[in-house]
Amino acid sequence: MKEKVELALNKIRPTLQRDGGDIELLEVTPEGVVKVRLKGACGGCPMSQMTLKMGVERVIRQEVPEVTEVIAV
Repeated sequence: MKEKVELALNKIRPTLQRDGGDIELLEVTPEGVVKVRLKGACGGCPMSQMTLKMGVERVIRQEVPEVTEVIAV
């Protein structure tokens, strides 16, 4: 499942990088929770939670239905 999540992140990554940010996959738990780290401009952005839930999580869950949640750590 981790490989599928990484492929989904690669679809999102260019959009984040255009805004000066990036995303790093830290862990995919057996329960389907994806743990990521927002980097660069995304790390301190006040809209990062919205980006994470409405953008990143939505795309990952479309690509990998086994994922239950995406959280930033």
